[in-house]
Amino acid sequence: MPDAQVFTSDVVVVGGCGHVGLPLAIAFADRGLRTHIYDIDPGAVDRVRRGSMPFYEAGAEEPLRRALANGMLEVSSDVSTVEGAENVVVVIGTPVDEHLNPDPSAVRAAILDCEAYLSDGQLLVLRSTVYPGVTQSIEQMIDALGRDIDVAFCPERIAQGAAMVELSALPQIVGVRTERAGERAEALFRVLTESVLRVTPEEAELAKLFTNTWRYIKFAIANQFFMMANDYGLDFQRIRDVIRADYPRAADLPGAGFAAGPCLLKDTMQLAAFTNNSFVLGHSAMLVNEGLPLYLVSRLERRFDLAETTVGILGMAFKAETDDTRDSLAYKLRRILRFRARDVLCADDRVSADPTLLPLEDVLDRADVLVIAAPHPEYRGLSTTKPVVDIWNMRGEGTVV
Repeated sequence: MPDAQVFTSDVVVVGGCGHVGLPLAIAFADRGLRTHIYDIDPGAVDRVRRGSMPFYEAGAEEPLRRALANGMLEVSSDVSTVEGAENVVVVIGTPVDEHLNPDPSAVRAAILDCEAYLSDGQLLVLRSTVYPGVTQSIEQMIDALGRDIDVAFCPERIAQGAAMVELSALPQIVGVRTERAGERAEALFRVLTESVLRVTPEEAELAKLFTNTWRYIKFAIANQFFMMANDYGLDFQRIRDVIRADYPRAADLPGAGFAAGPCLLKDTMQLAAFTNNSFVLGHSAMLVNEGLPLYLVSRLERRFDLAETTVGILGMAFKAETDDTRDSLAYKLRRILRFRARDVLCADDRVSADPTLLPLEDVLDRADVLVIAAPHPEYRGLSTTKPVVDIWNMRGEGTVV
């Protein structure tokens, strides 16, 4: 690595105002690294610069303000901040299009946007989930640019909302091709955690995809079991309880519920594309999980005259205790019900980005039937005499629909 380069910061996080990048940047800064955030969203940049989180992340706001106050964290929409950083962490992943096909060019495009400010001697870390082979293509691109830059794929492994704990509690996977890149990536992430696992980039790429796909398939089998039991008027939650009771081999059987969000379906479909659409189990999981809203509506149609019924949906976030509505199946449920029901009213006091949502009290008052779509803890004590569809068993009254 050239010795001439003098770096003015330890790390820059490209795309650093989002759900993956911002907690990472805060954690680095809080552990003493001179950290910069580069993001093209001026609204998010301004908000973070003022010490306010643009989304909910438990325990993040205090260290954010502390890092800003002591100068360890700077936030900018100026791409030139990339130039002075020893470690460049890119949190742009591989999206899927409307046909569920991955777009491997997204990461490449993001790095090319920074090309003029990439310097010899930097370590380039790909952080978000990527399609298998993307890391190698970035290595080849860096070589073609004639830059002496090490490349690593170090996937994030956190649960949204728990980043500030899990960034240090969980092992970090480091996917590298060379010893030098491995040593540098390990040194960077040992600032956060002592547990680092080194593999090849291709192994790291598949490890990330396998992890999310495994979770998605587990949720699918739970949802399929729920439908089987429910079709016979049986309570899946009671069956699950006896299966798991003092029986460790079934301890990881999830409950039923919407399996959604920005990662699980996307990563499962990336694996399907990687295998030339021969991943039958992944496609089956998608059909089960994505079909659950329609299944619930079909069950409601058996119990109620939906054309004369106002349905209230409680919880529009994609999972419990978050304000993130990305790819939430609650919105798919709403779209279906708008064709079938007299009216659909939605509430989620945690979500501020959707102006169509109503206060919970209004929905409870005006709806004839209620559906708990996101299992926020506040719904456990929900007091109502109206019928409630509660596949999460939040109220402890069973899951039969």
